[in-house]
Amino acid sequence: MGFDLQNFDRQVMQRSHEVPVVVDFWAPWCGPCKALGPVLERLAAQAGGRWELVKVNTEENQQLAMAFDIRSIPAVKLFVNGDVKDEFLGALPEAEIRRWIDKNLPSPHAALVEEARKLAGDGDWTGARERLANVLEAEPANEVARLLLAEALLHIDPVGVPAVIAPIDATSESFEKAGALGVLAGVAVLADHPEQLPEAPVRERFLGGCQAVRTGDWAAALAAFIEVLERRKDYADGSARNACRAIFQFLGFRHPVAERFHRAFSSALHS
Repeated sequence: MGFDLQNFDRQVMQRSHEVPVVVDFWAPWCGPCKALGPVLERLAAQAGGRWELVKVNTEENQQLAMAFDIRSIPAVKLFVNGDVKDEFLGALPEAEIRRWIDKNLPSPHAALVEEARKLAGDGDWTGARERLANVLEAEPANEVARLLLAEALLHIDPVGVPAVIAPIDATSESFEKAGALGVLAGVAVLADHPEQLPEAPVRERFLGGCQAVRTGDWAAALAAFIEVLERRKDYADGSARNACRAIFQFLGFRHPVAERFHRAFSSALHS
């Protein structure tokens, strides 16, 4: 099929505002293209309308290939709302292509996830948990919902966090944040079980940090754990250090609270 910029705009750019569009840039002489093409066609047929496939023969559409800077084929681009959301080169294995598509497709439950996010922002962790559990029942691969559910459980049932984050493996972009939530869940559990903490002059201050994690008061948690570090770095096998690092990882280092406390943490760690 031949394209010009006008019908490509209609079939891909405009259409991607309604449904994601995967574009396969290929050519008849390209061996890997011949391997990849049928896989994409089969996946598109199985997609149930969640996304559509458009194939562009670069030999017949050289101007279009130049417009999208196609220098090697096969080249596959996923368009969402008129923009390229992600892309890959070469004939990937089918399982890897499935993961790529699942990772990049907008969730059909996006509205429910955003509703849960708003409830969480208002402190209604129980309401957020109910909605996110429904999302994950229908869409187990939704890692945004999985992380939000883990965060909700951190505040109301931290014992349940490890099971929620367990499916997030080391290949995921969410892996480090999931690991941080796992560490924080272990700290939050101690807020309900202070008897598990070793006796020491810093015990009550450390427990205060645990309780602050449970309530989501990150500034109070960091202040408490940094004080523990200043007074006794090895308390509870260095748990104060690990908790601080997990909070920074969870919040992101550009978060105002993280920026406020990171210098004091570094100072306490190396003093």
